[in-house]
Amino acid sequence: MLLANHTKLHPASFILLGIPGLEANHFWLSFPFIMMYTTAMGGNILLLVIISERSLHEPMYILLSLLAITDLILSTTTVPKALAIFWFQAHYIPFPACLTQVFFIHFVSALESATLLSMAFDRYVAICDPLRYASILTYKVLGKLGLAGFARAFSTVATLVFLLHRLPYCGHRTIPHTYCEHMGVARLACGDIRVNIIYGLCAALSTLGIDAILIVVSYVLILCAVFRLPSQGARHKALGTCGAHVCVILMFYTPAFFSFLTHRFGRGTIPRHIHILLANLYVVVPPMLNPIVYAVRMKQIRDKVIQSFRWMGKGGH
Repeated sequence: MLLANHTKLHPASFILLGIPGLEANHFWLSFPFIMMYTTAMGGNILLLVIISERSLHEPMYILLSLLAITDLILSTTTVPKALAIFWFQAHYIPFPACLTQVFFIHFVSALESATLLSMAFDRYVAICDPLRYASILTYKVLGKLGLAGFARAFSTVATLVFLLHRLPYCGHRTIPHTYCEHMGVARLACGDIRVNIIYGLCAALSTLGIDAILIVVSYVLILCAVFRLPSQGARHKALGTCGAHVCVILMFYTPAFFSFLTHRFGRGTIPRHIHILLANLYVVVPPMLNPIVYAVRMKQIRDKVIQSFRWMGKGGH
């Protein structure tokens, strides 16, 4: 009986407004979004095809393939619904679909953060202890790192979704966003959401926060090791191997922390449409730029990309 009463307090659906204040521009905003989404899909799929070649089955490339998969999931979880809102005014989203979207957005973000941390560890070992690189970063170790990242992301975000599911929603159903995310849904509840606020903050700090700190520490150690190298050429080469990773880290964590902090502490100071627009760019711009950055900065991938385009230019013959 209690379960039935609780279920009745869950709405059949929520209403996603899109980008508040820019409703008149939704149609035109859809074009840069579809271009970025198409580029992200094509770039990451091409990256996965390239990395599938046996010659690139090294730890860094395996982690890069995981990064590409998370980028594909993150953008696909959010952008198609945003485009449906922009083009067809499909504002309604069923309650279960909304919670599913919450799960995948936060789960993939946590998993991508763990992947970036693993990639930082890879660069640390490659530069600070190169002679033991092959013995330290084995396939078994990579599997354990991936499993740990997956388990942490799943358990953290599953609890987040459970906390949303237990709340009663007896009033507002309108979310001023293009997708469902934790605090946006929690604020629609007519019950006490203090547990959601505290747990959401702890979840973010224990995943993205800790990962960001460990990545900074790893790069401090890397820089110390690099500046101890005897020649300028060796230092330049060592730093060059980290360039792509640093760019990807900045593209992921900068908008992530900006969105997180403004959602909790910047309400009223930053216009809502700016916040929502940046939150949308966060889920499509890094997935679009990541394969471009790696194609430009990593010679092996760049050569494979050029070879692929030459092959397509010749009609596959």
